[in-house]
Amino acid sequence: MDGRQALALAAGGARRAVVLKFGLPVAAVFMVFLIIFGALSGIGGVSSASAAGCGEPGQPADDGEHGNGQQGSDNGGASKELRARQVTNAKIIDEVAKEGKLPGRATLIALMTALAESQLDNINYGDRDSVGLFQQRPVAGWGTKEQIMDPKYAAKMFFFGGDSGDPPGLEDVPWENLSLNDAAQKVQRSGFPNAYGPKETQARSIAKEAGIDTERSGENHPNRPAPSTSGGTSGSSGNGKDPDEPTGDCNTSGKPGKPGEPFHDGNANWPDKVRNPRSTADAIKWAKAEADSHRANWYQKCLAFTSIAYGWNYSGTNYAIDHYTDVMPKDMRHDGDRNPPVGALMFWDTGHRAGHVAIYVGDGKIASNDIGPIGEIAIVPATDIETKWNAKYLGWSPPYYPNGG
Repeated sequence: MDGRQALALAAGGARRAVVLKFGLPVAAVFMVFLIIFGALSGIGGVSSASAAGCGEPGQPADDGEHGNGQQGSDNGGASKELRARQVTNAKIIDEVAKEGKLPGRATLIALMTALAESQLDNINYGDRDSVGLFQQRPVAGWGTKEQIMDPKYAAKMFFFGGDSGDPPGLEDVPWENLSLNDAAQKVQRSGFPNAYGPKETQARSIAKEAGIDTERSGENHPNRPAPSTSGGTSGSSGNGKDPDEPTGDCNTSGKPGKPGEPFHDGNANWPDKVRNPRSTADAIKWAKAEADSHRANWYQKCLAFTSIAYGWNYSGTNYAIDHYTDVMPKDMRHDGDRNPPVGALMFWDTGHRAGHVAIYVGDGKIASNDIGPIGEIAIVPATDIETKWNAKYLGWSPPYYPNGG
């Protein structure tokens, strides 16, 4: 609930109380205060933008049409009519899962996700351009609005993602070993990462009513049905595919290159205009501490990670490759130079729109997201980006964020 919603709830009762007790003049003054408070809430109450440029699929909905706030309840406050639509949509989702030879657990994850995102109702509105059961966004590559409004298409996209894993579906991440909540979050990348777990009770209740066996076995990695026909998965290191794809924050032209020679420490001073909230030493210290924490907060957020390491809230650039080719001044780009200074930003063309960037920490190593456990920061040889993702090394630059904030 943001400030504007709180204001709306408070104002209803407050108006009546003030009018009755003090009369209209005082009530008018009080309402002016509420308006000013509401304006300020509109500024500060909006959830902070993600440091990454990843498009969020939409925000979780309340439980049920009337919203009883009981997260563990069977129906979430749903009306009889909504419950009927939920059961119908659940059957469609399970049909798609069966066609893809997925186990019942995959259906359960999808039902929990749709309950959090849309109340498992095929709505034609949502946060920004989000629509449908899973609140998928046309701008993020999930399809046209008309396609997403088709429950069967939406379910296929949730399970199998787009062509070449862009955007990624459930089968593009190592979901089998994740909790139900975390598996859903890997696909949705929501600003409310823990919204899905509380929907398990409700999802199981709907599944039971729809005759869905959530315990059935299935092939975890089948041949994918339309709309995704290409093979390969993202979500594990060493599979030749970079998780930092177009929906991530993290260059575009060119074909992936072959692995090159080892990287060695170079010597260079940053230009005077390179000024960050954190020093190079502190940024590296922070990055290494983040790696030690094993927090899975950085899925497809390579540029966000580097900028936050240097003390910014955001980089001010949508894609890593653009940060190097467009934002970075030409005299700061060191194309193909394999002797980066400690603290430099290193860039790769992964063959996807987004590309990849990491921080050079010395001794031929980088701090990078997704190259180890997905979503985590790992300290690895810089050559891993080439050998594991078959990416083309572009060069290095100082940690310069002219649009950062």
